[in-house]
Amino acid sequence: MNWKPILGLSLMALFTMVGCKSQEGKLKFTTPEAGERVVLGKQVKLSLNFPVATIDSVVYSVDGLPLATKKDTSSVVFDSTKYGLGDKSLSAKVYAQGKEDIAYSNVMILPPNPKQYAYEVVNVFPHDSTAYTQGLQFVDGILYEGTGNPSHLPDIVTSLRKVDLTTGKILQKVEPKENFFGEGITVIGDKIVFLTWTEGEGYFYDKKSMNRVGTFKYGNSKEGWGLTYDGQRLIKSDGTNSLYFLDPHSGSELGSVRVYDENGPVIELNELEYIDGKVYANVYGQEIIVIINPESGAVEGRINLVGLNTEGRSEVDNEMNGIAYDHAAKRLFLTGKLWPRLYEIKLVER
Repeated sequence: MNWKPILGLSLMALFTMVGCKSQEGKLKFTTPEAGERVVLGKQVKLSLNFPVATIDSVVYSVDGLPLATKKDTSSVVFDSTKYGLGDKSLSAKVYAQGKEDIAYSNVMILPPNPKQYAYEVVNVFPHDSTAYTQGLQFVDGILYEGTGNPSHLPDIVTSLRKVDLTTGKILQKVEPKENFFGEGITVIGDKIVFLTWTEGEGYFYDKKSMNRVGTFKYGNSKEGWGLTYDGQRLIKSDGTNSLYFLDPHSGSELGSVRVYDENGPVIELNELEYIDGKVYANVYGQEIIVIINPESGAVEGRINLVGLNTEGRSEVDNEMNGIAYDHAAKRLFLTGKLWPRLYEIKLVER
């Protein structure tokens, strides 16, 4: 009789039994799986593998805040709409037989798929091809533009300017004496707000004279990228997936929201424009504008702008980076760094 196969089967059975017991004896989440992606609004079921049949209690928490306390091993449910977008840490602390144990998991709550848009070109206007555009706004028939000065292009300077839309002619311009890289701008009443990239501060300018009249320091947001105004707050980007809300008079930070689409965090948010309750944001290095709900951080729309500007466009330093909106006539304008043209476009929902 051959004992080797029987011995082998016995050992396999033993290992299987031990393995099962070790799994049965471990407190862990069975649902949701760690890292699971959840669409905002979904009810998420929290279930555990308990090491013992009888427990005293179990306390479930989301991001450290108690969700529910149970006296049995039944599952609980949490409503994702109450917790907002992003990573959520889950924990369950079990009390049994005079001891306590804890299990962890996590989910990422994401918005549903955004609306998709293409575009139609309505008008084309001339644009200064030496303007390294970082900020753009249309107010009372005038384009306001902020530009930067990349170190590898010594002839390109930081400037704040007023521009005639139809002709592209510069009506008024200031070039700050400091050697800072200019970034996003926005207009608030009789003031223009102008960001620096890495200096950790922004500036207030008088809209009429274009003289500097104030300075403010950045807070948790260390860099300046894009800037817009919603009528109550400045909204600032810094190249991350966060939008920061600032006091429009002092520039002090009031709060922030993180931006997500159906795939996860949307990073490198750049030039901004506030249009009908939403923030339109260039995504740096891409021919895309995302339409963001500034209260939730959800990307609700995505505009594909591939092919908008090809003729006369330089091979480098040519990112799309200028969004302006004529609120009175409902016109949307786009341009980019060193672009020789500015485009009025119409969105076409796919």
